[in-house]
Amino acid sequence: MPPIIKITRDALDAAAINDLQHALEDPSVGGVVTFAGVVRDTSHGKRVRYLEYDAYPEMAEQEMARIAAEVTQRWQTERMALVHRIGRMEIGECSVVVIVACAHRAEAFEACRYAIDTLKTTVPIWKKEVAEDGEEWIEG
Repeated sequence: MPPIIKITRDALDAAAINDLQHALEDPSVGGVVTFAGVVRDTSHGKRVRYLEYDAYPEMAEQEMARIAAEVTQRWQTERMALVHRIGRMEIGECSVVVIVACAHRAEAFEACRYAIDTLKTTVPIWKKEVAEDGEEWIEG
């Protein structure tokens, strides 16, 4: 199964995450790790009001597909999903979901960690933090 790769404006709520997990089910999978990145209310000592994410979707999805291919090769991943939301997100809303399904749990954990860490550093997605005392685009 090819990986699920998507930049979306749709909410990544519990139902959406559950649908992604179900799409990755397979009898060969023994370990499924899901990471959901959620907007928090503080950053660098500042009270955050909300975040705004922006991206060039085609370029971002291309880089996400490259990450998925690397993860599949390194950890023999059976199935995976990389989904990042763009637009305005309120505190507590999910902005990114990474799901990795492998034959064994250890590989699933390692692959998921690598996928989110790499996504955050290489995919062209930009984040603006809107705090109580102003706003700024955040690097990395």
